[in-house]
Amino acid sequence: MGASVALVIVAIFAIAFAFLIIAALTRYKRCPSDKILVIYGKVGEDKSSKCVHGGAAFVWPVIQGSEWLDLSPMGIELDLKGALSKQNIRINVPASFTIGVSTEPAIMRNAAERLLGKKSPEIQELARDIIFGQLRVVVATMDIEEINADRDKFIKNVTESVGDELAKVGLKLINVNVRDITDESGYIDALGKEAAAKAINEAKVEVAQHDRSGATGSAAADRDKRIQIADADAQAIKGENDSRAAIAQSNADLSERQAEADRRSMAAKQVAEARAQQEFYAAEREAEQARAAREEARLYAEHVVPAEAEKKRMIVAAQAEAERQRERARGEADAIYSVKEAEARGLNAILEQTANGLKAIVTAAGGDADKAVQLIIANKVEQLLSTQMNAIKDLKFDKVTVWDSGNGGGSTADFIQSLYRAVPPLKDVLDSHGISLPDWVAGKPNGSAGPPAATPQGEPAQPVVPKAKQPEPPQD
Repeated sequence: MGASVALVIVAIFAIAFAFLIIAALTRYKRCPSDKILVIYGKVGEDKSSKCVHGGAAFVWPVIQGSEWLDLSPMGIELDLKGALSKQNIRINVPASFTIGVSTEPAIMRNAAERLLGKKSPEIQELARDIIFGQLRVVVATMDIEEINADRDKFIKNVTESVGDELAKVGLKLINVNVRDITDESGYIDALGKEAAAKAINEAKVEVAQHDRSGATGSAAADRDKRIQIADADAQAIKGENDSRAAIAQSNADLSERQAEADRRSMAAKQVAEARAQQEFYAAEREAEQARAAREEARLYAEHVVPAEAEKKRMIVAAQAEAERQRERARGEADAIYSVKEAEARGLNAILEQTANGLKAIVTAAGGDADKAVQLIIANKVEQLLSTQMNAIKDLKFDKVTVWDSGNGGGSTADFIQSLYRAVPPLKDVLDSHGISLPDWVAGKPNGSAGPPAATPQGEPAQPVVPKAKQPEPPQD
């Protein structure tokens, strides 16, 4: 039994040891020469990753992970158009760039932090944006003549500017190839024509100078030859005066012909120089026209184009403001319409309820309008009387003295009645509101006011007149 347990324990340890060996072999990464091994996770203090180029490294399980960065070169084609040079002339710069992930330790760490996990098209698009911006910056710091003539300096500036920016994301500029540079204003073509005209004029001047030197040498040799012949003849006919005279005449003719030859040579030189000067002026005129066209294009770009853009912006802003005003007006109109519609519905409901109430009163009065009015007045009489009494309730009487003349016209009751008559009658108050009282309220033509009250025997009741209170005799 004990031997079996020991064998099981030994087997378990053997399996665990084999598993550890297999795990160690699978976690040991060998880095090829065209890739960078990026180890991330627990890699040390103040480090986000560890980069290995060449060799191998062990990647601990659980606490570390790894990915690869490809070092294969990537080509980027750029066709920069309308770049503004130092002379404010827009030029087109077609170029091709070759980039790749750098293997320098510091730049390689930047690549691990900013490019890990990105595909090649994504890296190319990022580099394209960086190169595009830096190429514009380099063009803006150089003249067109300098860019066109000193191509090495232009490429050097591009390499330095673009390389520094690419290094920030872990990339390295491998090669730059700038093709033919053109411009829309024709300035570069004018420079080429000016250089060609200058070279042609210089060549023509050199040809004229060589022709003049050849003619002068030939004439000098001919002159020496004839002089020698003349000397020989003079010595031969030294004693003969006629021969001397002929020789003198021959010498005079020779001098005249020499002067003529010199004159023709000088004239030919002057003609050649005049033609060369004329062609130079023509080339200079074309260059000035090109410069004028360039200045006109610059002024148009600086003043006309911004003005047109501002005009379009103001038109769009005005249209947007008008549309906002229309939308606000439509919203306010809808709100007012909703409020008025709600008020109309409420008023209609009130009128309908009032009409229904009046209809119910008329129905309760048996269809008799006078009785319906009586019911309404009976319901409101307390309010009407209260309103009428309020007209005199605030009058304050300090003392009332009544002088009775003995004929019954100066009693206290008469005074109160006359005071009450001063209050607007109930009929006038109702008439002012467009309400007509029934006949029994408004009064009969003979002046009776109020419906006849039936007595128990069926006779009209006599109106009750309050008796005036007699004043008490003064106390002694």
